[in-house]
Amino acid sequence: MPHAVRAPNPLLVNISARHCHLTPQAVEALFGKGAKLTPLKWLYQKDQFAAKETVTLIGPRSRVISNLRILGPCRTLNQVELALTDSIALGFEAPIRFSGNIPGTPGCMLMGPNGFFEMPEGVIRAAPHVHMHPDAAAFHGVKAGDFMRLRVGGPCATTFDRLLVRVDPEFKLEVHIDTDEGNACALRPDTPVELLKQ
Repeated sequence: MPHAVRAPNPLLVNISARHCHLTPQAVEALFGKGAKLTPLKWLYQKDQFAAKETVTLIGPRSRVISNLRILGPCRTLNQVELALTDSIALGFEAPIRFSGNIPGTPGCMLMGPNGFFEMPEGVIRAAPHVHMHPDAAAFHGVKAGDFMRLRVGGPCATTFDRLLVRVDPEFKLEVHIDTDEGNACALRPDTPVELLKQ
């Protein structure tokens, strides 16, 4: 008997505010030798958290964003994710990229209580994306790297036409959009949302 395709978890659409991902080496440079990230709030995806630690981001116009939240756990590369409004205010020409695709992106300077850390690249605007368990991908008939559409209802109803599909056995069904995108569609917890295959 063929394996039945199970319906996924209820769809969550969450707004991802500006933040950064750092390597252990960057954390030590900013917070001191042996420093580790401390969870402040656990996020929806397994083992992901907003850390208590924050940094100051210094832009090319010497404008700063203080208290930029670090998301843990540490990663193998350094990446800063901003909304378009943040990028303009700081003077970055940050391209829309998928997480981890940072070659050719602007760099920046980060400041922590222990000193500075220079990133030669890694400032991006994160492309809208959906996290999926393989069962959810099978249910929707998509695979990693495909694109879907996200229909958002409510008074500012809109459709996002290029939602990158990311698939992993550890993922729960969740869409991430940034603060500008969330504000544009007036997203609230009770806003109706629907995933559509392209």
